[in-house]
Amino acid sequence: MRAIVFDGSLRYTADYPEPHRPSGEALIKPHLVGICNTDLEITRGYMNFHGVLGHEFVGTVVDCDNPQWRGRRVVGEINAACRRCVTCLRGDESHCPYRTTLGIDRRDGAMADLFVLPEACLHEVPATVSDEAAVFTEPLAAALEIVEQSHIRPSERVAVVGDGKLGAMIVQVLRLTGCALTLVGRHPERWELYQRQGVTCTTSTDVPAAHFDVVIDCTGNPSGLATARRLVRPRGRLVLKSTFAAETQLNLSMLVVDEVQLIGSRCGPFAPALRLLERGLIETSALISARYPLDAGLQAFRAAPGQLKVLLSV
Repeated sequence: MRAIVFDGSLRYTADYPEPHRPSGEALIKPHLVGICNTDLEITRGYMNFHGVLGHEFVGTVVDCDNPQWRGRRVVGEINAACRRCVTCLRGDESHCPYRTTLGIDRRDGAMADLFVLPEACLHEVPATVSDEAAVFTEPLAAALEIVEQSHIRPSERVAVVGDGKLGAMIVQVLRLTGCALTLVGRHPERWELYQRQGVTCTTSTDVPAAHFDVVIDCTGNPSGLATARRLVRPRGRLVLKSTFAAETQLNLSMLVVDEVQLIGSRCGPFAPALRLLERGLIETSALISARYPLDAGLQAFRAAPGQLKVLLSV
């Protein structure tokens, strides 16, 4: 089958082996797959992953054990947990020590004609949600994890550092809390959508240090993390959403001195993300920069840096 593979170098192949479907898993034919910053970081060495890339998808179930899933249009949680260990039984499946992660850790991803994922990870897409919106479910769920972990009060000053792919989801989620929200970015040409939604948009040079109660870093680079740290006030909260291959020089001693809460935040809840999309509370069409066929995947990866969402059509 066709696939976009990273095995030390990024390549397209037309003869990748079709996946074997284990019991309890579904064979899925993807419609659209998004390229995100994690995919780009994998090509730079993040997680030392080798295999088929891609974890943001919408597709159709081709085969599975449970006949009720067959033919359904689905999105899927990316962590395939064992669901038997102590971690899973306490409800922390996304931190299962035996998990594999779609297109990121020991599990081939969705940038192929077919892939497999446990039935327990699947969520049916509502009929009124288009493929072009549904493919944003995974990053939208990741944005929702912020408010799942930490209460954002309407009276708080909140900054999102990074106006890229994930920042676009986070800003649209946090604006629903009623907080005083500021987007700190480098791309004013992207800000019209957020400004129309009532979000203040600015560059890092135009905001004072130690001004915000909550700061979220989703830049995907060490310099963005440094900016986020500068903006959070003493006894504020610093939420880290970035995953990248580079090292960072964050001063942990000053986090202690300033009593800053450091919150790592990763995957989030899919069902609420689908509800937001179904209710039209999240805009996605303006975020799609380009769409490429799967066999032009290498061209798509070259185009993705500096763009919002680049999609692969399978």
